[in-house]
Amino acid sequence: MTSKEIRDKFLNFFKQRGHAVVPSSSLIPGDPSVLLTTAGMQQFKPYFLGKADPVHDFGTRRTASIQKSFRTSDIDEVGDESHLTFFEMLGHFSFGDYFKKETIEWTYEFLTTVLKISPERIWASVFEGDDAIPFDQESYDAWLRFIPEKRIKKGGREGNVWGPPGPEGPCGAANEVYVDDLEVATLVFMEYYCAQDGSLSPLADKGVDVGWGLERAAKVIQNASTVFDTDLFLPFMELLPADLEIRIKRIVTDHLRAVAFLLADGLRPSNKEAGYILRRLLRRALVYEHIYKVPQHVFDAVIHDIVHEYGEFYPELLRENENIRQEFNAERQKFGSTLQRGLKELERVNTIDGTIAFNLYETFGLPYEIIKELGGARAQTLSHESFDGEFRKHQEISRAGQEKKFGGHGLLLDTGELKAGNEEELKTVTRLHTATHLLNAALHKVLGNTVEQRGSDITPERTRFDFLFPRKLTGEELKKIEELVNYAIAKDFPVSAKEMSLEEAKKSGALFFYEGHYPERVKVYTIGDDKEIFSQELCGGPHVTHTGEIGHFKIVKEESSSFGVRRIRGVID
Repeated sequence: MTSKEIRDKFLNFFKQRGHAVVPSSSLIPGDPSVLLTTAGMQQFKPYFLGKADPVHDFGTRRTASIQKSFRTSDIDEVGDESHLTFFEMLGHFSFGDYFKKETIEWTYEFLTTVLKISPERIWASVFEGDDAIPFDQESYDAWLRFIPEKRIKKGGREGNVWGPPGPEGPCGAANEVYVDDLEVATLVFMEYYCAQDGSLSPLADKGVDVGWGLERAAKVIQNASTVFDTDLFLPFMELLPADLEIRIKRIVTDHLRAVAFLLADGLRPSNKEAGYILRRLLRRALVYEHIYKVPQHVFDAVIHDIVHEYGEFYPELLRENENIRQEFNAERQKFGSTLQRGLKELERVNTIDGTIAFNLYETFGLPYEIIKELGGARAQTLSHESFDGEFRKHQEISRAGQEKKFGGHGLLLDTGELKAGNEEELKTVTRLHTATHLLNAALHKVLGNTVEQRGSDITPERTRFDFLFPRKLTGEELKKIEELVNYAIAKDFPVSAKEMSLEEAKKSGALFFYEGHYPERVKVYTIGDDKEIFSQELCGGPHVTHTGEIGHFKIVKEESSSFGVRRIRGVID
């Protein structure tokens, strides 16, 4: 059975059982707690938390998806037989509909009747219970209908309790499902709400979050020795030079696959946050290309085949094919000019600590993984903690320098960069900045709360606002959005700021940039009066004092920025 067939069979199985099939969300998440999307349930958080209605949006309380996912914690481990950065998560979800009995029954049925796994190979683990959450008797009894008691393990919190995802939120017992000794699925049953003090209360609507790793399922079905011996990797690994070490082949194939997907979703290499992760992957692969003298056309062929093979299921890869190729080659060219000198400098250093490693990264672009690997015994004491510490120190110095450069106006924000070269430009940019808050609020009012900011860029000429939305906006929608912004301007609403904790700000309902990394104390800017609050948003400023100062707002363009992300450009008169 091919990986394509596994995908199709999974979605069809759950479609036949009343689930709405939902496309994968972007790898660039709408969640401030993670840099990149890590699981299928992330796009469904509002439904699990009762903040959105699944029946309204999907026509049912059951959904299924195949989610593009990424784990940054596994980058250093890639090259062994199992660890990956990018992976595909097969998932099905219930928002107050079915629960443990049906979930376990379908899991067993999918394993045995669809994937044709022998029942004797199936194991499960359930939560053994503790002072807070009781033994998961319901799951235990449900599994006993299908497999003998000796193949049902009882486990502790580490593997068999999920959540809450933050200081508070939904949580519950989890089942782990194994074929032989390989975990293939996790069944999470959200039935409690955990408060900040640790106390639990039953949820009114219980939730189910099931995740299967496609790569692991393929390994089992295709009887492969490792995930890299499945059809998800082998065709691409075979394009690499035969004499290349197997570990290097795995790293290169994993990283190039991840790079293609990240670029297709609109991420670009940079020196911060998710863009830094992308750059690390790109440059690690490019170092191997250089060291092992792999002709450039080889990596180009691997990326080409990944795009076209996976593009049948993920059309954004084909749509962004040219951008993927251009970005990869641009990074290759940029990095290539300093790579040779960087490797020579790395060879020259006797002892490599965090400071030296960061200097090698900052000066020559060498990624941490390469410095650690090629440094060998000389980098024995080098750790991620020491390297990241130097990285953070550098960012703080850079931030302080930028604030000084712009006269202390605090123009560089986590939500996007405001660009002004003098006081006159600053006034215009400030008006456009407040207009951008009005635009964000208007988008939510017209299109609903599925809108999520993806970035902004404001110059004295215009504002550019990127947001998550699955389709092109209609002319009528754009007209309504523009009218709402100008309505708020005409009302001459006061603009006020209040400092509060980040937690308070999020609870207040204020909009915030999900990719932004905020301090513990933040400012919430409110635009409105006693009768109407038009906008509330986390921000560092600056803003006008009243919306009447902005002038007339006009949308000049609406277009696609990347897969699932729209872009609006606006100006003021």
